[in-house]
Amino acid sequence: MQHRYLPHTQEDIRQMLDVVGVGSLEELYADVPGSVKLKDGYELPEEMSEMEVRNLFTAIADFSQPLVCFAGAGCYDHYAPAVVQNLVERSEFLTSYTPYQAEISQGTLHYIFEYQSMMAALTGMDISNASMYDGATATAEAALMAFANAKKATKVLVSDTVDPKVRRVVDTYAKFHGICIETIAAQDGVTRRDDLQLRLDEGGVAGVIVQQPNRYGIVEDYEGFADACHAQKALFIVNSVAADLAVLRTPGEWGADVAVGEAQSLGIPMTFGGPGLGYMCCTEKLMRKMPGRIVGMTKDNRGQRAFVLTLQAREQHIRRQKATSNICSNQSLMTLYATIYMSVMGRQGLREAAEQSYAKAHWLCDELVKTGHFSLTFDQPFFNEFCLNFDGDVDALQAECIDNGYLAGVKTGDHTLMLAATEKRTDAELADFVDIISNFTEKEEENA
Repeated sequence: MQHRYLPHTQEDIRQMLDVVGVGSLEELYADVPGSVKLKDGYELPEEMSEMEVRNLFTAIADFSQPLVCFAGAGCYDHYAPAVVQNLVERSEFLTSYTPYQAEISQGTLHYIFEYQSMMAALTGMDISNASMYDGATATAEAALMAFANAKKATKVLVSDTVDPKVRRVVDTYAKFHGICIETIAAQDGVTRRDDLQLRLDEGGVAGVIVQQPNRYGIVEDYEGFADACHAQKALFIVNSVAADLAVLRTPGEWGADVAVGEAQSLGIPMTFGGPGLGYMCCTEKLMRKMPGRIVGMTKDNRGQRAFVLTLQAREQHIRRQKATSNICSNQSLMTLYATIYMSVMGRQGLREAAEQSYAKAHWLCDELVKTGHFSLTFDQPFFNEFCLNFDGDVDALQAECIDNGYLAGVKTGDHTLMLAATEKRTDAELADFVDIISNFTEKEEENA
């Protein structure tokens, strides 16, 4: 069947089929099960005029119900100054990729260099690349780095307090690289040190992955973890929410070899779950093991400042599955967004936003516990996200909050709710949210 928007002629198709040694497109796809093949035409609507298309999307947008967000679990509703969006939308920036003739695009390389400098400072590490697709793939790439850095070790240990979404991506990457992923047990919401040491003593460990704050929002104490890993020649990898590092101890201060995580918290809109921005930083000795690009600053033949692609593993383009990594590009637009955000906010702005998030989350937690229907799931320090046990119906509570315009966290168990607060939540929103929940629990008591 000919498609008017595809450029290949029947002669083009015949020549390509001759090269691969098949007689028809049907024969080319003979190994694809019939159950997954499209048998009928595409269910596409009739064509519309521009005005009709605009009206259609306006109606869809009007149908959507914007909610005040008290949910997190890896994606957070942070404020970004208006200038960030305005600058990112400039036409010269609207591309996701670094040009292949990169040195011609000095502006692109300049902001990537600034991004690397800021992320290295934020994480307390020596080197930053630019950049990864999201925090989960960055963590998986760190596992591959640990595997490539080890001579004979084939195991990577992942704490049970790492976000399950991240863990699933790590498992997928590891499966096709011959890496054995094992879980470090957790107790009371934090990583068990004794289980970590036991598994390290067994040998064959290439790397250890932990998360800060962890999947429950808890701020863990990783003192001594790096020493234990290094004693067995394993890399210590810390996954963190980027914005939280404005006030928390950095991965560098914990002695990490690799710092990875999601940088969506640096003002990038939630936008229904994407796009995000994965960051990866490491020590200088691991620089050549790092996937992606590293931009450096130098001088040209006239003595003027110039930016160049200092390191890029070209093997990634040609060796395919044998390469250290297959990350060949970067989300440059999201890198630019985070760079402008950090530039505008500055150290003090980042710190103030993080401190407000912390204060508002703790106020919300205290107020909900005062109702008598909630209790902290774990008696552990937390940052701006926390888990509560609820003595009622979590689904009904969330539905009530949605009806009143609030997204009430993420359900993590039959009677467990994980809530988050950021600097964007106003005092009025916090008080109203607590009132809605209090009124709901009162009604439930009356009906019981």
